[in-house]
Amino acid sequence: MDLSLLSVETLLPFVLVGFGAQMVDGALGMAFGVICNTLLVAVIGFPPARASANVHIVETFTTAVSGISHVLHGNVDRRLFLRLLVPGMIGGVSGAYVLTNVDGEAVKPFVLGYLIAVGVYLLVRGLLFPPTSQKPKVVEPLGLVGGFLDAAGGGGWGPIVTSNLLVQGVEPRRVVGTVNAVEFFLTLTVSATFIFQLGLRDFATATVGLLIGGVLAAPLGAVMAKRIPTKVMLILVGVVLMITSTYGFIRAVL
Repeated sequence: MDLSLLSVETLLPFVLVGFGAQMVDGALGMAFGVICNTLLVAVIGFPPARASANVHIVETFTTAVSGISHVLHGNVDRRLFLRLLVPGMIGGVSGAYVLTNVDGEAVKPFVLGYLIAVGVYLLVRGLLFPPTSQKPKVVEPLGLVGGFLDAAGGGGWGPIVTSNLLVQGVEPRRVVGTVNAVEFFLTLTVSATFIFQLGLRDFATATVGLLIGGVLAAPLGAVMAKRIPTKVMLILVGVVLMITSTYGFIRAVL
């Protein structure tokens, strides 16, 4: 990559996108991959596999900072972390392999339609019903499916895992902190698989900008997750999930 291209003017838009996406992701446990992949594929014109690989490489750094911040703020549930870790990594490797060898676009509209419905449910629950705190019953399958869809679709770990754990009544800040902490190991595994399948290439200007913005925002998201009330968290997650999934669904079916 020509380092002379890395000027403030070329980097700033991607720094801002990375910063904003990571603020949302760190506070609500989702949307960094979705926002950044949408930019890279729809605006920049990256092939889906290349965009997913670049975003996962960026997320290796942002999730490391975010995960450490959530641990320091007491947002991580150790038992839940361990239950998500291995299934998530297995799903991530499988999804990366599928994306680099098979066209998995046919499944995307169904997944996004499901996530829209979950977003509506969380929004209604946040508005109308008092929040409760319960132990999750379904965890490992969520990790497996979330990891697979995250790699194959360029984003999906947060929407799938965070939203479904919230549906099961787990304390929101514990969900967000734990999901972010596991995501570091997921993105590390997925990035290694993509590099093995696609080869190691130089960072693009977009990736460098996203990396700078994401790392700067990562510690702030953990603080927000700790301080946002449970009811507000459910409403915000529902709204973000509905908006991002609806946009993705429209793009997938048109």
